[in-house]
Amino acid sequence: MSGTISTCGHERAPIPVSARGKNLVVDIHCHLAVPAAEVQIRNAIPGFSFQMPFSSPASDAVTAKLFAKIGPSLNGVEQRLVDMDRLGVDIQAVSPSPGQYFYFTDPDLGRDLARTVNDGIADAVAKHPDRLVGMGTVPLQSPELAIAEMQRCVNDLGLRGIEISSNVNGRELAEDDFRPFFAAAEELGILLFLHPLGFTHGQRLSEHYLTNIIGNPLESSIALSHLIFGGVLDTFPGLKLCVAHGGGYLPGYWGRMDHAWRAREECRTHISREPSTYLRKVWLDTLVFDKDELDSLIRTHGADHLCLGTDYPFDMAEPDPVAFLDRIEGETRAKILGINAADLLGLKVCTND
Repeated sequence: MSGTISTCGHERAPIPVSARGKNLVVDIHCHLAVPAAEVQIRNAIPGFSFQMPFSSPASDAVTAKLFAKIGPSLNGVEQRLVDMDRLGVDIQAVSPSPGQYFYFTDPDLGRDLARTVNDGIADAVAKHPDRLVGMGTVPLQSPELAIAEMQRCVNDLGLRGIEISSNVNGRELAEDDFRPFFAAAEELGILLFLHPLGFTHGQRLSEHYLTNIIGNPLESSIALSHLIFGGVLDTFPGLKLCVAHGGGYLPGYWGRMDHAWRAREECRTHISREPSTYLRKVWLDTLVFDKDELDSLIRTHGADHLCLGTDYPFDMAEPDPVAFLDRIEGETRAKILGINAADLLGLKVCTND
């Protein structure tokens, strides 16, 4: 069993990792908050307080209790390692807490905040390089600064991916201004992990935590649809993109967009073939919570493009991620548990033979 590194014009040394059990288990969807960035933004913007958009008082109260409970797990490493052992996870690919994108700030402040977050993640990884690899964030409100920070993440900090949101202050990722960023990511061969933060038009989703239950996967579906129909995945075929929450709703209803491509001229403007062919070039995590849905993803999307993801340490995490794959066997199981993620992140799996 081996993971390999694949880059486009930029070689990085593979990181050796070991499996504690029969298969390597890599969690590609888990978050680490950097407290120094919270201090920094409150100093820069007096009175700043993060508020989840389109949330209800009832959800806000539950969320406040949640953050008080998971603070040691979200902000630190020691409890995280205990939980990883309990969950059977060998490696976490830690990405920033989505509340630390900071796209709404002015570009220079956004750059400084991204640097603080990325330095914090790199420091955590450096203390536990056998259990953690890092993904960073960039100030996408300025694509030029975003490219520079992405290069720093790769060349100076050794991070293996960049987490991006589903939009940039309401702007779609497929807009022309962001093309240089995607071109640079393709050239670097770095993984982009697309993770939303609620839903941008959630006026009807405030109750019952629908802004997360429906909003997060719907937001991913919209962002991924723009990347497909807008031609980003056609223009940059070597882009390594993984989408959280099982890719949203597109993997379960891709036939409708293929029909639209055949039926409507405006759906063929930027792409030369059926949209589902681009969808199947994207990697998805396994955070779908239902084993029949996972079976469907394997059948229609393919085992080569699925990676285990938990959403640790939030309450919307998969509580037993390895057991979630218990009816998947053999090579398919090994790929989804860790080999696919190892390839994306540039990890070399060492055997104990």
